[in-house]
Amino acid sequence: MGWLGKLKAFFERKSKMPALGLALGSGGAKGMAHLGVLKAFEEEGIKFSFVTGTSIGAITGALYAKGCTSSDMIQIIEGLSRKEFSKGLNPFSESSFAENLFSGYVEGDFSSLSLPFAAWATDGETNEGVLLKSGDLPRALAASSAMPPYFRGVEIGGRRLYDGAFTNSVPCDVCKELGAEFVVGVDLSAFRKSDEERGKIGRFVDSALSMMSPVKYTEDCKSRGYAACDFMLRPDLRDFRATDVSREAMQRMFDIGYEEAKAKMQDLLSSIENFKKKRKRR
Repeated sequence: MGWLGKLKAFFERKSKMPALGLALGSGGAKGMAHLGVLKAFEEEGIKFSFVTGTSIGAITGALYAKGCTSSDMIQIIEGLSRKEFSKGLNPFSESSFAENLFSGYVEGDFSSLSLPFAAWATDGETNEGVLLKSGDLPRALAASSAMPPYFRGVEIGGRRLYDGAFTNSVPCDVCKELGAEFVVGVDLSAFRKSDEERGKIGRFVDSALSMMSPVKYTEDCKSRGYAACDFMLRPDLRDFRATDVSREAMQRMFDIGYEEAKAKMQDLLSSIENFKKKRKRR
């Protein structure tokens, strides 16, 4: 290749789309908003090369990394028995329920996925965050989403792991570590009702759940993800709880995620273009 060809190749490389990363946040049933966001990305033709997630974000992320579309994931949810699912949400249920559920859709280990993927969990003894990017995939997803008191911790590598929301609710930093140049995050808990709006019963329940939890939220459980994010989507889900699994609630959360992504799409595309221009000048 002559010098002109090399010069052309250099500028083409500099102007191409950056390696996009997607970091999906925690939120239980509010994860339906993730599917709405993914649908909007699909319509725009945006594809991600790296994926990370915490809790429901890890579950959704693993399915995306496997190659599932938003429609595929909706079919999976519609095929689930809400009655059977509710039975599995007894206080401190064994992780086998979740593992068996996940293994029906993402079997094998991380290497079986089509895209680089990592999940985030929390060590029940040290309260430190734990990166999961190898080994048994269903077990890792069960650990990342083991929210007390609904589930017991999951044993992996000699550690008892719980939901990653306690230490990194939107793992954008992990996505950067995997190799993503530009990371889009989705925060399902950006908006919350005030104490007055939640009422005494709501505050009492939250306090009781906190007392029963073997792990605690760290001060930077959200800020660390925000600090590494290039573009954050923040669907307003303040009117919903992580346990809202009625068809009406789930459809509305899906719509809110979709609407948020569509409303911010031009801003996102502009941010990516600005990133490309800055990269050119390096």
